[in-house]
Amino acid sequence: MGNIAIDGPAGAGKSTIAKMVAKELGFVYVDTGAMYRAMALYMINNNVSADDADKISATCQSADITIKYENNEQIVYLNGENVNGKIRTEEVGKMASASSVNGDVRKKLVELQQKLAKTTDVVMDGRDIGTVVLPDALLKVYLTASSRVRAERRYKELIAKGENCDIDVIEKDIIDRDYRDMHRENSPLMQADDAVLVDSSDMSIKEVADKIIELYKERA
Repeated sequence: MGNIAIDGPAGAGKSTIAKMVAKELGFVYVDTGAMYRAMALYMINNNVSADDADKISATCQSADITIKYENNEQIVYLNGENVNGKIRTEEVGKMASASSVNGDVRKKLVELQQKLAKTTDVVMDGRDIGTVVLPDALLKVYLTASSRVRAERRYKELIAKGENCDIDVIEKDIIDRDYRDMHRENSPLMQADDAVLVDSSDMSIKEVADKIIELYKERA
């Protein structure tokens, strides 16, 4: 299949870009982050602590997470329940960051993601798509931006939602998360050898999407 893998650190704009590229090319966008968030929600619902690795490993086996498109909207299902409205909270985000380092959680979700990619052309974004999930993707992109630019983007999102926040705290969280993601034992965040580096610090969303589409068409 003509799959596209987009990797990069938190706040680089991967999801926004991946959705635009998928729409433009008529591919299915697989929101891997949403899948990890759904798994994190499952942990919270089952009162599993973020530092209880054994319980996380055991609990993840009974989670069934799927993504479907209904009326042009991506719906994330957790054991048959639409959880779109529950997975974007800060609490779920923190649990996702903690539980995603668990090898059993990753193994379970990678199987689900690879199954999707075998049957349709997909655009997938995350931390290890090009290196682990879709090593044979036709195009791999490593999308990044400076920590300050990423913090500013997140700050604007939160302010728009009416939340009080501090940009310096957000930037520190981003730097800490980068460190965790790059130094974790299972599938650390890294640029695949054959990935194209795209720095979006000084680019508009549309410019980045156009660049990726152009790269894909060259390969296809």
